Amino acid sequence: MNTLSKLKILILISLAIALTIGTSSEVPETKAFTQQVIQKGAVGDDVIELQSRLQYIGFYNGKIDGVFGWGTYWAVRNFQNEFGMKVDGLVGQKTKDMLVKASEYDEQWVKEQIRQGKEFTHYGGQKRPWSEAQKSNQNQQGNQGKQGGQGQQGQANQNNQQEQPEQPTATNVPKGFSQNDIQLLAQAVYSEARGEPYVGQVAVAAVILNRLEDSTFPDSISGIIFEPLAFTAVADGQFYMEPDEQSREAVMDAINGWDPSGGAIYYFNPDTATSDWIWQRPQIKRIGKHIFCK
Repeated sequence: MNTLSKLKILILISLAIALTIGTSSEVPETKAFTQQVIQKGAVGDDVIELQSRLQYIGFYNGKIDGVFGWGTYWAVRNFQNEFGMKVDGLVGQKTKDMLVKASEYDEQWVKEQIRQGKEFTHYGGQKRPWSEAQKSNQNQQGNQGKQGGQGQQGQANQNNQQEQPEQPTATNVPKGFSQNDIQLLAQAVYSEARGEPYVGQVAVAAVILNRLEDSTFPDSISGIIFEPLAFTAVADGQFYMEPDEQSREAVMDAINGWDPSGGAIYYFNPDTATSDWIWQRPQIKRIGKHIFCK
């Protein structure tokens, strides 16, 4: 048998092996959505995967139930906004691709939790864009390399780094708030109360948190903030401005229990308010330009 004939036989054997492996039931299927565009009102496996991936990176804190409702819709919009995509709440191929890059999804495990009736709301890691996470890892590796030749100075720097407080993440924040919750709260405070005294900014954050405890409001930060007509800054687009550090500090003070509003669930600016209804609410106090009320 000549060399060419042997080569042909080897190729045929290789193809047969590849086809056998390709059709083997033992090879796990990589789950990454179907081809359909996922939108509000959709149900099924694609929505379960969508909610799981959004929850993995901290954008969705609701129940993973395979129902694309308002909570999932606003989580998608927030994800699209932070990752620089068109913000439309529609989960097309670009949004799916970015979700797959930014998260992980164990279909078998998630479905088993659902089958057991568990209403888990903290699946996976933290809300950080995957590119930033990679950059952070590279920086840490570079710092470790530099410290190797710095002797006592390198050790001192390492000790200082260890003493720094941990930054909030989806799995390490006060009272279980996700990093996305904190970001949304900071955006709300900045867009609604920038220029107000600090105590007034904390009070605005406290109002949103107080609504979480009130059964007449949605049961999530995103649901409260994006409730139709709830906040002027959301309606006019100012909400999507990047908040400053003071806004974030105000949010953390509110989360840690400071409520300058006196338990208010509403506030308004008397100079611009056009609703007669809001004036009828029992008023608690005035801070800066805002009146806080029940």
